[in-house]
Amino acid sequence: MGITLKWLGHASFKISHGNTVIYIDPWKLKESSHDATLVLVSHSHHDHYSAEDIAKVSGPETKLIASADVIAQQGNGQTITPGLRIELDGVSVAGVRAYNPNKQFHPREKNWLGFAIEVGSKQIYYAGDTDLTNEVRSLKNIDVALLPVGGTYTMNAEEAAEATKYIKPKLAVPYHWGDIVGSRNDAEQFAQKAECKVTVMVPGETVDVEQ
Repeated sequence: MGITLKWLGHASFKISHGNTVIYIDPWKLKESSHDATLVLVSHSHHDHYSAEDIAKVSGPETKLIASADVIAQQGNGQTITPGLRIELDGVSVAGVRAYNPNKQFHPREKNWLGFAIEVGSKQIYYAGDTDLTNEVRSLKNIDVALLPVGGTYTMNAEEAAEATKYIKPKLAVPYHWGDIVGSRNDAEQFAQKAECKVTVMVPGETVDVEQ
C-alpha cells in the first residue's frame, strides 16, 4: 500500500496512505473533498490556517491537530507543542519547533510548528515556516523532507539546500514559492544545490513515495 504526496500550492500538502488522508496547512483549495482523516495546521498566519479550507476537507470523523493559537481560534481539535508526539489511527505526529532566530515573523516563543509524520513505513517532515535552526539540523531518519525555499519569512533556497545535508532525506520537495513570496527559480536553485533527490512539483501534482 503506497503513499502519495500531493502539493496543493504554497504551503499546503495532502498525504494519502490507504484509508488515511492527511492535509497539512490547507489554503486556497479549489475543491471541497471532505475526505480528511487528519488535518495538521502549523500556526495561525492566514496562509497556513484557514477555517474555510479546513471545512472543505473535513468530514464528521476528521481530527484536527494544530498549534495552540489555531486551536483557540478554531474552537476544537487537539493542541500539539514542540517535542510532543501524538499517536492516532496508525499515524504518529511529532511537533518540531519552527521559528526565525533573527527575524520577527515567527518568534520562537510562539511554539509554532513543523511536523514529523510517521505514516506507513515512512517519516515525512513538514518544516512549517522556519529558518535553518538547530531543531531542523537535529532531525534523523527522515525519508521525505518538505522544505520552504521562498526566503523572507523562511529559509531561502540555499539554506533549505543546506538543511538537506543535516536531515539526509531520500527525497525533498520545495514549497513556500509561487504565492506571496518565492518563485520557481527558488525551487530550481534548491533542486540544484540540495544533497538529495528533489522533486519540484506544480500545484495539484502527485508523487508516489517509494515503499
